[in-house]
Amino acid sequence: MESIHILLVEDNEGDIILTTEALEEGRILNKLSVVRDGREAVDFLNKDGAFKKALTPDLILLDVNLPKMNGHEVLKYIKQHEKLKKIPVIMLTTSSSQEDIDNSYQNYANCYITKPIEVGDFMKAINQIEEFWVNLVKLPSK
Repeated sequence: MESIHILLVEDNEGDIILTTEALEEGRILNKLSVVRDGREAVDFLNKDGAFKKALTPDLILLDVNLPKMNGHEVLKYIKQHEKLKKIPVIMLTTSSSQEDIDNSYQNYANCYITKPIEVGDFMKAINQIEEFWVNLVKLPSK
Protein backbone atom coordinates (compact mmCIF):
# COMPACT_ATOMS: atom_id res chain seq x y z
CA MET A 1 0.00 0.00 0.00
CA GLU A 2 1.41 3.28 -1.15
CA SER A 3 0.63 6.66 0.30
CA ILE A 4 -0.76 9.26 -2.07
CA HIS A 5 -1.06 13.03 -2.12
CA ILE A 6 -4.68 14.19 -1.91
CA LEU A 7 -5.81 17.73 -2.66
CA LEU A 8 -9.01 18.63 -0.81
CA VAL A 9 -10.83 21.61 -2.29
CA GLU A 10 -13.39 22.52 0.36
CA ASP A 11 -14.64 25.77 1.94
CA ASN A 12 -16.57 24.24 4.86
CA GLU A 13 -14.27 24.10 7.89
CA GLY A 14 -16.29 21.30 9.52
CA ASP A 15 -15.98 19.11 6.42
CA ILE A 16 -12.25 19.86 6.24
CA ILE A 17 -11.82 18.72 9.85
CA LEU A 18 -13.93 15.57 9.37
CA THR A 19 -12.13 14.63 6.14
CA THR A 20 -8.74 15.17 7.77
CA GLU A 21 -9.73 13.07 10.79
CA ALA A 22 -11.13 10.27 8.63
CA LEU A 23 -7.95 10.12 6.55
CA GLU A 24 -5.79 10.16 9.68
CA GLU A 25 -7.79 7.23 11.09
CA GLY A 26 -7.17 5.24 7.92
CA ARG A 27 -4.46 2.66 7.73
CA ILE A 28 -2.53 4.56 5.07
CA LEU A 29 -0.51 7.67 5.74
CA ASN A 30 -1.51 10.07 2.99
CA LYS A 31 -0.34 13.60 2.39
CA LEU A 32 -3.30 15.98 2.44
CA SER A 33 -3.26 19.51 1.08
CA VAL A 34 -6.27 21.77 1.56
CA VAL A 35 -7.41 24.80 -0.39
CA ARG A 36 -10.60 26.66 0.43
CA ASP A 37 -11.84 28.07 -2.87
CA GLY A 38 -11.76 27.37 -6.59
CA ARG A 39 -9.21 30.06 -7.41
CA GLU A 40 -6.80 28.64 -4.81
CA ALA A 41 -7.27 25.19 -6.34
CA VAL A 42 -6.19 26.45 -9.76
CA ASP A 43 -3.26 28.35 -8.24
CA PHE A 44 -2.23 25.22 -6.30
CA LEU A 45 -2.37 23.03 -9.40
CA ASN A 46 -0.39 25.59 -11.43
CA LYS A 47 2.07 26.18 -8.59
CA ASP A 48 1.30 29.91 -8.66
CA GLY A 49 1.74 32.51 -5.91
CA ALA A 50 1.84 30.99 -2.43
CA PHE A 51 1.81 27.50 -3.98
CA LYS A 52 5.13 27.62 -5.88
CA LYS A 53 6.41 24.56 -3.99
CA ALA A 54 3.14 22.62 -4.09
CA LEU A 55 3.35 18.97 -5.03
CA THR A 56 1.10 17.72 -7.80
CA PRO A 57 -1.68 15.68 -6.18
CA ASP A 58 -2.46 12.08 -7.07
CA LEU A 59 -6.18 12.57 -6.34
CA ILE A 60 -8.48 15.57 -5.95
CA LEU A 61 -11.56 15.74 -3.70
CA LEU A 62 -13.56 18.67 -5.10
CA ASP A 63 -16.64 20.37 -3.68
CA VAL A 64 -19.19 21.83 -6.11
CA ASN A 65 -20.22 24.91 -4.13
CA LEU A 66 -17.06 26.96 -3.75
CA PRO A 67 -16.31 30.69 -3.61
CA LYS A 68 -14.44 32.53 -6.38
CA MET A 69 -14.68 29.61 -8.85
CA ASN A 70 -17.19 26.82 -8.38
CA GLY A 71 -16.26 23.15 -8.51
CA HIS A 72 -17.60 22.71 -12.05
CA GLU A 73 -15.33 25.51 -13.29
CA VAL A 74 -12.35 23.98 -11.50
CA LEU A 75 -13.14 20.53 -12.89
CA LYS A 76 -13.44 21.90 -16.41
CA TYR A 77 -10.10 23.71 -15.98
CA ILE A 78 -8.38 20.53 -14.76
CA LYS A 79 -9.72 18.32 -17.53
CA GLN A 80 -8.79 20.84 -20.27
CA HIS A 81 -5.13 21.04 -19.29
CA GLU A 82 -2.74 18.38 -20.53
CA LYS A 83 -0.58 18.28 -17.39
CA LEU A 84 -3.60 17.98 -15.06
CA LYS A 85 -6.30 16.04 -16.89
CA LYS A 86 -5.19 12.57 -15.85
CA ILE A 87 -5.50 13.37 -12.12
CA PRO A 88 -8.64 11.61 -10.86
CA VAL A 89 -11.24 14.05 -9.53
CA ILE A 90 -13.91 12.99 -7.08
CA MET A 91 -16.77 15.42 -6.70
CA LEU A 92 -17.53 15.35 -2.96
CA THR A 93 -20.42 17.65 -2.22
CA THR A 94 -23.69 18.19 -0.38
CA SER A 95 -25.49 18.70 -3.67
CA SER A 96 -27.66 15.84 -4.88
CA SER A 97 -28.92 17.90 -7.83
CA GLN A 98 -29.16 15.83 -11.01
CA GLU A 99 -27.90 18.89 -12.91
CA ASP A 100 -24.73 18.98 -10.78
CA ILE A 101 -24.25 15.24 -11.20
CA ASP A 102 -24.72 15.38 -14.99
CA ASN A 103 -22.51 18.47 -15.30
CA SER A 104 -19.74 16.76 -13.32
CA TYR A 105 -19.71 13.67 -15.52
CA GLN A 106 -19.97 15.77 -18.70
CA ASN A 107 -16.76 17.43 -17.57
CA TYR A 108 -15.07 14.08 -16.91
CA ALA A 109 -15.29 13.76 -13.12
CA ASN A 110 -14.15 10.29 -12.11
CA CYS A 111 -17.01 9.93 -9.65
CA TYR A 112 -19.64 11.92 -7.80
CA ILE A 113 -20.35 11.39 -4.11
CA THR A 114 -22.99 13.20 -2.10
CA LYS A 115 -21.66 13.89 1.40
CA PRO A 116 -23.58 11.98 4.04
CA ILE A 117 -25.16 14.22 6.68
CA GLU A 118 -24.44 12.03 9.70
CA VAL A 119 -20.85 12.35 11.00
CA GLY A 120 -20.32 8.58 11.24
CA ASP A 121 -21.57 8.05 7.70
CA PHE A 122 -19.36 10.90 6.44
CA MET A 123 -16.29 9.36 8.09
CA LYS A 124 -17.18 5.95 6.62
CA ALA A 125 -17.54 7.48 3.12
CA ILE A 126 -14.08 9.09 3.35
CA ASN A 127 -12.60 5.79 4.53
CA GLN A 128 -14.22 4.00 1.58
CA ILE A 129 -12.84 6.62 -0.83
CA GLU A 130 -9.39 6.07 0.64
CA GLU A 131 -9.71 2.29 0.53
CA PHE A 132 -10.81 2.30 -3.12
CA TRP A 133 -8.46 4.96 -4.51
CA VAL A 134 -5.37 3.95 -2.53
CA ASN A 135 -5.64 0.17 -2.19
CA LEU A 136 -7.62 -0.94 -5.22
CA VAL A 137 -7.14 1.54 -8.05
CA LYS A 138 -3.88 2.00 -9.93
CA LEU A 139 -3.33 5.74 -10.28
CA PRO A 140 -1.59 7.32 -13.26
CA SER A 141 2.04 8.37 -12.96
CA LYS A 142 2.79 12.04 -12.47
